[in-house]
Amino acid sequence: MRDNFYLYGLVEPLTGEYFIWEFSHLNTVCFNIFLEKFSETYAGDIHILQLDNGAFHWSQHLKIPENIVLLFQPLHTPQVNPIERLWEEVKRHLTRDCFSSLDELREFIWQRLEKLNTSIVASDFSR
Repeated sequence: MRDNFYLYGLVEPLTGEYFIWEFSHLNTVCFNIFLEKFSETYAGDIHILQLDNGAFHWSQHLKIPENIVLLFQPLHTPQVNPIERLWEEVKRHLTRDCFSSLDELREFIWQRLEKLNTSIVASDFSR
């Protein structure tokens, strides 16, 4: 059983394509790994990633791959970040369930994510 888990994610709002990885911590080390994995997966393109102002996004130890540009959203505006709509869709299904463990919650969230497809995610942006 894990003590915690964190999902890092990005959404391309026009296509609904999303990229999500799970980590044990919410910190610069894990965020560096996430950026590297994203950069390698989509190596042929330049990407502008919209981020909130989390402390680990600003760390002096952050290693930003050459094909990534960071764009910081204004403070207290999570609604402008495309990934927040994906999280809202997942959370919408959490209100009816009670989980006996963190692992059970983790499994439920991954099952919800696997049910999403790019059409569903992109449709959230056309509202």
